[in-house]
Amino acid sequence: MEPEEFSEKIKSGKPTKTNQNMTLQKAIDFGEYNPDYLSTFPEWATLSKHVQFQFIKTGIENRRKQLLMQYAEISNVLDFRLKPELKETLDNIHKQLKTLDEVFEKLSMEYFK
Repeated sequence: MEPEEFSEKIKSGKPTKTNQNMTLQKAIDFGEYNPDYLSTFPEWATLSKHVQFQFIKTGIENRRKQLLMQYAEISNVLDFRLKPELKETLDNIHKQLKTLDEVFEKLSMEYFK
């Protein structure tokens, strides 16, 4: 796949470009959960708040699975003790997992008002 086939993102997580081949379902499957990004898909506006939240929840779950898989892959590196930079990577994954929990709580409160 060409790099242009994926949405390019800046550090803030906001999309800078959307590809015509990306669908709402694919974005969710890839772990996207940001309602601002998901709202760029035309079908998003036709969904009820409940269904939108279910898509967001699924995106968060997919992202969590990806992070846990990365954590496991890094943890299983041979001679982990010889690669101290991997500890920083694991710490960053922990931070992302914590952020996911915070985002889920925030979005839960927003969607259940």
